[in-house]
Order: sequence, then C-alpha cells, then structure tokens
Amino acid sequence: MSRYRGPRLRVVRRLGELPGLSRKNPRRAYPPGQHGQGRKKRSEYAIRLEEKQKLRFNYGVTEGQLVRYVKKARKATGSTGQKLLELLEMRLDNTVFRLGMAGTIPGARQLVSHGHVTVNGQVVDIPSYQCRSGEVISIRNQDRSRRLVAANMEYPGLANLPSHLDFDKNTLTGKVNGTIEREWIALQINELLVVEYYSRKA
Repeated sequence: MSRYRGPRLRVVRRLGELPGLSRKNPRRAYPPGQHGQGRKKRSEYAIRLEEKQKLRFNYGVTEGQLVRYVKKARKATGSTGQKLLELLEMRLDNTVFRLGMAGTIPGARQLVSHGHVTVNGQVVDIPSYQCRSGEVISIRNQDRSRRLVAANMEYPGLANLPSHLDFDKNTLTGKVNGTIEREWIALQINELLVVEYYSRKA
C-alpha cells in the first residue's frame, strides 16, 4: 500500500488529532461520510485497526514499512509497543519535525528528500534514517535551505522540544542526546493495540 497523499483533514476527522500530519483543525468534529454522525458500535478488530492507522498516517509510513518496524520492535528487549514508537520517533524526518524545522512530518520529509538536511555534516536524504544519540542534525549552509527552514519555524507544528533533543535556533543545529521518552510522544495512541493487531495477522 502506497503512502497516503489525499486530503489530510479527512483523515484527522476520522482518526482524531494527528499532530504530525496536519497543523489544521477540522471544522466538524464527527467522521466524514454519509454515516459519520451515526453511533455505530465498533468491533475489537476495528478499534485495533484504527490505532494502527493512526501510526501509519501520523508518521507517514507505508503498510510495509510499519510491518518491518513491528518485526524489528519484537526482536528488541523491553516493551514491543514502546520500542515501536521509539523507532518511528527516531526517524530523521520526524526528528527534523520535532526540532521545529518543519510544521508537519510530510514537510520535514520533503526537506530531507530534497537534500536540505545534514547529519554530522553529511547530507542525508533518506527520511527513514534512524537518528542515534550524539548525532548532530543541521541545515545545509545554503541560502535557499536556510530560508526554507526560517519560514517553516514561523509556524511550528509542536511548541515543546522533547527532552532528548537540543536545538540552537541561531545556527539551525540540533543534537540527539538519547532516545525519546514515552511521555514526550505527542500522538494519543494505545500502542499495545497496534501490537495486538499485528499479532492477530501473524
């Protein structure tokens, strides 16, 4: 399944607030469609599917990518659900977003893909690159790159910088100090339901 490129607010109305997907708030609080205002009872499968879809759309990953992240999280020590969130949060595109260099994760992905972002001084144009502790993330020393980020920073997506990141607005340089802690993850989600969803499909 390919990456979603359709109307973002339609997804936000269906799944709830997705801080990485859009800064806008929908005018209507109920889901889209003819039966959006109906009180339909959802099955356990539907609830788990919805939580999985929140992860997919918020972080902008394909179904195949998310399956690979789940498999990787299962092999790691500790909570599978928490490790899954860590893997998604430590992606380069999401880290650029959390540093405030872009208003949304799709915007951050575009910055990375177009070669505006460097890691430890080297251009990295792979949005899924896993950031590690000690790495320095910056913007290329080019006027166009810096103007783009300066414009983005006037309308940041999230107000608070997570505790595992440092950022210098003057030099547009951030540093990864560790792995994100669960309480700093902005998306409202029950990650255990996502793990259960994929357990049923395994």
